[in-house]
Amino acid sequence: MGDERVKLPESKEQSQKFLKYLLRDVRAMGKMLDEGWFEIDNIRIGAEQELCLIDKNAKPAPIAMELLEGMGNNSFTTELAKFNLEVNLDPLLFKGKCLSQMERNIQDKLDVVRKAVKKLDGDIVLAGVLPTIRKSDLDISNLTPLPRYRALCDAINKLRGDEYDLRIQGADELLMRFDTPLLEACNTGFQVHLQVNPDDFVNKYNLAQAITGPVLASAVNSPLLFGKRLWSETRIALFHQSVDTRQVGDHLRDSSPRVTFGNQWLKDSILEIYQEDIARYRVILSSDVDEDVEALMKEVKVPELRALQIHNGTVYRWNRPCYGISNGKPHLRIENRVFPSGPTVTDEIANAAFWLGLLNGMDDEYPDIRNVLDFDDAKMNFFAASKLGLDTKFRWTNDSNYTAVDLICNELLPLAKQGLKNVGVDDGDITSYLDIIKERTEVGQTGSYWSIKSYNSLSKSVTREQALTATTNAMIKNQSKGEPAHKWGLAKVDDMEMWQPSSLLVEEFMTTDLFTVQKDDILELVANLINWRRIRYVPVEDDSKHLVGLVSMRMVFREYNNIIHENGESSTSVDDVMIKNPITIHPEASILEAIDIMDSQKIGCLPVVKNNRLVGIITEQNYMTITKRLLKHMHNDKGN
Repeated sequence: MGDERVKLPESKEQSQKFLKYLLRDVRAMGKMLDEGWFEIDNIRIGAEQELCLIDKNAKPAPIAMELLEGMGNNSFTTELAKFNLEVNLDPLLFKGKCLSQMERNIQDKLDVVRKAVKKLDGDIVLAGVLPTIRKSDLDISNLTPLPRYRALCDAINKLRGDEYDLRIQGADELLMRFDTPLLEACNTGFQVHLQVNPDDFVNKYNLAQAITGPVLASAVNSPLLFGKRLWSETRIALFHQSVDTRQVGDHLRDSSPRVTFGNQWLKDSILEIYQEDIARYRVILSSDVDEDVEALMKEVKVPELRALQIHNGTVYRWNRPCYGISNGKPHLRIENRVFPSGPTVTDEIANAAFWLGLLNGMDDEYPDIRNVLDFDDAKMNFFAASKLGLDTKFRWTNDSNYTAVDLICNELLPLAKQGLKNVGVDDGDITSYLDIIKERTEVGQTGSYWSIKSYNSLSKSVTREQALTATTNAMIKNQSKGEPAHKWGLAKVDDMEMWQPSSLLVEEFMTTDLFTVQKDDILELVANLINWRRIRYVPVEDDSKHLVGLVSMRMVFREYNNIIHENGESSTSVDDVMIKNPITIHPEASILEAIDIMDSQKIGCLPVVKNNRLVGIITEQNYMTITKRLLKHMHNDKGN
C-alpha cells in the first residue's frame, strides 16, 4: 500500500485490465525464478517502525502531515491515520553487528521525530495499541489525506458496507460498532524483513509459520483497547476484524479473511502464495500500469511487477512474501508482521534477533517442518499466543506439548543462538539480545503483562481514564530510559502528571457498566437496584437499547413516602414516575459541556446517547472522583 498511484476501479473493464496485468506479473515471476534472476549472494535484513503521535495529554495527535512537512526526510512516511507515522530503515547485511546497528538506526530516526514533534507540543510512543486511544479518534476526519488511503477505505466499504462490528473477548469483553475502516489505525507494529534465496524460500517460509506463535508469546504488547483488558496481543484480533470484507451467510461455505495466517504449508514455490491470493481475494485496488513486463524481460531488464505488488499489499498475511529490487537485482523477502511496536527499541531488536536466529537455525534440526508439525497446530499456536502470551501451552513437533517458558528457553533459544552464529552475527549482539528474551520469559514480564498489572493497580484508586493516562505516561518515560520492559517498575499515580481533565471527552469518564429497567417494570425493582448496587440513578430503556426515561433515588423515596402516608401497597410501574425524555449528551462532547448542562439544568445525572441508543451515564460521582484527583495534584504542585 505504499504506492501513491493506486485507485478504486471505476468500471468492470478497469478491474479486468488490472487483473490481466496481475496474471502477467505472476507468469513473469515464474520465468524469473526458472531462469535464476534473483540475488543469492547477499542476505539482508530490514525493518519498518510504526509509532503513535500523541499530544501533551497523552491522547492521539493527528499531526502527521504537519510533522512530515517540518522534517522533510524521506525515511518517514504516513500511515492510515494522521496520528501514526512509519519509519523505513535502510537494509543491512545479515552479519556482524547488524542487530545493534539496526537499533542505533531506529533510535537516530526516533530522535529526529521527537525533536520535530516537540515543536508541535507533542510526543511519540511505541505501543502495539495506544492505551489512551478513543473511539472518537477513529473518525474519518483523521484519515490521512492521501488518495491511496481513501481508495482503500472506499474499496473495503464497497465490499463490506459501512458498518463494522468489533467483538473481542478477554478478561473484559468489547462489543462496539464503527462506521469506518479506520479501526485498523489503532494498531502499530514493528515489521521485520529477511531476504531469502529462492531455493530456500519454501522451507524458510514454513519455518516462519511454525515459529510465529512462540516468538509472539514473548513479544506481546497490546492488551488494552478502549479501557478493556482483551488479548495479550489485541492487534491480532483487531486487525482481523477491521479489514475483514467477508459477509455472514446462511451456509457453511468456507471463506478466508484478507488478514490471514494461511491455510496450509507451502509446497513448491512462492508462486503458490500469489496464486492463492489471486484466486481467493478479489482485486479491490487498481492502477494505470504502464510497465511492459515482456518487453523489459526480453531486454534482460528487471520488471517492477507493480500489479502484483499492489494486490499483495491488500492481502494481509502475518508472514507476507515480498518481491523487491536492490541495486538492479530482484530479491525475495519474508516480512514478519506479527510483532507489536515497543515496549522499547531494545525489546524490538531482541524480538527480531529471536525470529531471525530461528529462521536461520532450525534447518538442521527440522529439515522439513511439515514432517513433524501439523499446520493446524501451528495456526492454533499463533492464535493461542495472541490471547495468552507467555501463559500459552503449545502443541509442538512430534505431538509434544510445552509451556511457552519451557519451549522458548529450553528448545528455541539455543537454536536461535546457533542460527545467528551461522551467518556470522557478532557474539556480543547475540548474547545481549537473546538474553533479553530469556530474562523476559523467565521473569514473565512482557509489555502486555506490565500494562495490565499497572492498569489493574491504578484502577483501584483512580478512574479508568486516569489509569490509562498514567500507564501511557509511564510507558513514555520508560521508553526514553531505554531499559527493556522486563525491568520496568509498575506505573504509579504520579505518572499522571500531565493529566488535564479539561481536555477530557464524555466517553472517557462516563460509567458504562449500566443497570437499567424498562418502563413496564415495577418500582420495587428500581428500589432494589438502588440498594443492591449503591447507585442513585437508573436509566429506562426499551428492547432496542433506546433511552426512554430516567428514575432517580429521590423519585423512589418520594413515591414510597406517599404509599406509607396512604397506608397502601405499591403497584406503581416505572412508567408512572420516570422522567420522560431526559436531557442527554453525546459521548464525544467535552467534560466542560457536560458540567455546564448539569449545572444550568440543576440535574445530577446525564445519560449518554449515541445513534439514539444509551451508551453510558455521567453522575456527580464521576465529577467527585476527577475533582479529588485534581485537588491532590494542585496541592502537590503547590508543595513543590
